[in-house]
Amino acid sequence: MTHTPAQNQTAELTWRDGTLPVSTRFDDPYFSLENGLAETRHVFLAGNDLPARFTDGFHIAELGFGTGLNMFAALLEWRHAGFTTPLRFTSFEAFPMSADEMDKALAAFPEAHAIADPFLTEWAKGTRCIETRDLIAEIIIGDARTTLPAWNDAADAWFLDGFSPAKNPELWEQDLMAEVARHAAKGGTLATYTAAGFVRRNLAAAGFTVTRSAGYGRKRHMTTATKS
Repeated sequence: MTHTPAQNQTAELTWRDGTLPVSTRFDDPYFSLENGLAETRHVFLAGNDLPARFTDGFHIAELGFGTGLNMFAALLEWRHAGFTTPLRFTSFEAFPMSADEMDKALAAFPEAHAIADPFLTEWAKGTRCIETRDLIAEIIIGDARTTLPAWNDAADAWFLDGFSPAKNPELWEQDLMAEVARHAAKGGTLATYTAAGFVRRNLAAAGFTVTRSAGYGRKRHMTTATKS
């Protein structure tokens, strides 16, 4: 099934145990049932060799903003690494959450929640390009198959965090993976929680050198890649 969002479409949620947001549109939770922050650090940060690769002006791009957890996890590591210049973060999101929904979801992760207020305050106003003391964030709303080709920038690291390929296949299709490659800097990397065969094949066809790596928790494998 193909989901083509209008610009004003938003997330449709239910809450499992009052704390875990689940997309009713895709029947998939927004983060790990075990520990979403630990999974983010394993998959997206360590999977992109971060924070070791951080440099001034480092740019992360992402498919699937969701709760913002990945961005805040990256910002925590940026601060821990001693950077005072802004981390650049661009995310492509078709069905954005409200600020209140993000706030409720992030409450499960006190470290991330503790630094979220400046961003959430602006998000609640409808701002989608948000600059704080050490973060320049742009959340591009709409179908990534349209919005990513129109983006005029390149990222040092990509987080591929769409819903499950089995439930949200359009966010993992070959043409979109080719756009990810086109918008990756020389030597750029990517990481994703999925090890689905068609995703790895699409990344390889796009010009990435693809590696199947150890996954987080009960997931045996995940995928990392470097732009060839």
